[in-house]
Amino acid sequence: MQSVGIKGLGYYVPENIVTNFDLEKVVDTSDEWIRTRTGIEERRFAAEDEATSDLGYKAAIKAIENAKIDIQEIDLIIVATATADYLTQPTACLIQKKLGLSKIPCFDVGAACTGFIYALTVANSMIKTKLFKNILVIGAETLSRIADMKDRNTCVLFGDGAAAAVVGNVEEGYGILSVSIGAEGEDDMVLKIPAGGSKFPNNERTIENRENFLKMNGQEVFKFAVKVLPKVTLEALNQAEMKVDDLSMIFPHQANLRIIEAASKRIDFPLEKFYINLNKYGNTSAASIGIALGEALEKGLIKKGDNIALTGFGGGLTYGSIVMKWAY
Repeated sequence: MQSVGIKGLGYYVPENIVTNFDLEKVVDTSDEWIRTRTGIEERRFAAEDEATSDLGYKAAIKAIENAKIDIQEIDLIIVATATADYLTQPTACLIQKKLGLSKIPCFDVGAACTGFIYALTVANSMIKTKLFKNILVIGAETLSRIADMKDRNTCVLFGDGAAAAVVGNVEEGYGILSVSIGAEGEDDMVLKIPAGGSKFPNNERTIENRENFLKMNGQEVFKFAVKVLPKVTLEALNQAEMKVDDLSMIFPHQANLRIIEAASKRIDFPLEKFYINLNKYGNTSAASIGIALGEALEKGLIKKGDNIALTGFGGGLTYGSIVMKWAY
């Protein structure tokens, strides 16, 4: 069986930095309250003329450059996002147009914050079956557009950004070693935008009640995350016939420092080996793991042959983990 992995990675975050002190001016909160409960100090918000496709495009250009391939070698685009530019048009198609890659297939994946892992899983399978050779996987979000700036429990958590990976055949024995993904479907108000879909289309009442913004039951999300984050990581390691000590680093979804601390204790893996950058970017949903991975590469923290795990959870409720041997 041929080996599939990441051949090049890039990320992009908007220039506009929004600190906890900035949010103190618009909602009843404080820097101390946000930091002690989440670990977040600042986040990035997209400019008024920046949409999710714009962020994804900029990350994609970097990934293709780092993969050292011609842009025309990309033969499929998969975008993981919860904040598409439009409800009826895949963001992947918009990015295809920006890249000048006419006619290649494109589609979006909706798995919330686990989207990047789900999209990598799909790409891995499609390349192994020889349907495609170089797949561009993008996780991109403009969560500032769906955050309720009157709800102090949610608006302080989220930020905007994008990450992209060129996925293809890599040296034998490297790349993706195992995948474990899953979901616990629910219809409660745990993590969703109540209105705007086919069940509750937006109208004057839903807009007046601010049901067109993201709502979250923080306690339920926390309980779910501290359960599945270690569980799915260990499942992926078991499939790869590896132990946690074989990992150089874990790249968790960047949602809450307390969740990562709990996962560290449950799998007995040092916290300093979890890459954490949520203090700078907040929760960027499908972009968060890729942005963390991109930063670590820039800092020289990953080298060829390192075993790493990407682990996430999100609305749905979804979860997943990928273990890989870094290929470049």
